Amino acid sequence: MSAKNLAGRKALVTGGARGIGAAIAEALANAGASVMIGDILADLGKDTAGRLAKTGAKTGFVELNVTDDAQWEKAVAATVATLGGYDILINNAGIEITSLVVDLKAEDLRRMCDVNIVGTGLGMKHAFRAMRPGGSAGAGGAIVNIASVAATIAFPAIAGYSGTKSAVDRMTRIAAVEAGKLGYGVRVNCLYPGLVPTDMGMQLANDIVAAGLAPDVSAAVGSVVEQTPLGRLGEVGDMADAAVFLCSNEARFITGAGLPVDGGMGT
Repeated sequence: MSAKNLAGRKALVTGGARGIGAAIAEALANAGASVMIGDILADLGKDTAGRLAKTGAKTGFVELNVTDDAQWEKAVAATVATLGGYDILINNAGIEITSLVVDLKAEDLRRMCDVNIVGTGLGMKHAFRAMRPGGSAGAGGAIVNIASVAATIAFPAIAGYSGTKSAVDRMTRIAAVEAGKLGYGVRVNCLYPGLVPTDMGMQLANDIVAAGLAPDVSAAVGSVVEQTPLGRLGEVGDMADAAVFLCSNEARFITGAGLPVDGGMGT
């Protein structure tokens, strides 16, 4: 693919302040896209946008709690106004609260559902409204939802998280069918990232130890590597490159798909 294969595109990346989201935002910018960072972490999000701006990318930051309908409306309006359009959504914001099934808490399940399911659904809703013909951007586009390898395997202590990411997968496929049949001109796909040693990923490793499923963090991580045919953890760049591909013209006939970026762990 060309290093500038997204030239002229306008993207909103949720949870873009750090981790996988920040890596995707950087990769989109490197591919030529303008990028709006949306996050609840205002200071960190502004810093990330500032770093992208120093590379010459057109960028900005908007505070966005993905569970809030009104904040989505404002974020999309800010993206269109700041970037001059909107044709890529990276639905990346998400949370994981580790728990054995026997210890599940209702409030934790509701929180994960609110961020991971409701947040993703609202993002697609407002992207469709803006990107479809007659919308505030109106040029079609691409949506990439970030699911997880947890949607494809039975991994202990993440039942609630796995359930929410499985929902992201299902919503992706239905949204893709609706967008196609209704002529929105928007492709909708999702990624299944494997374990990446971000803050969130390493917290899971620590939680696995606390749950009594591994003697230490090294063993917890080693267990994941052992289950991964490529023999390593994922890197944020692995996820970012896959997201850029799904947004690009090279993926123009791909919609309603889930792309594993997990080193074969979900095979």
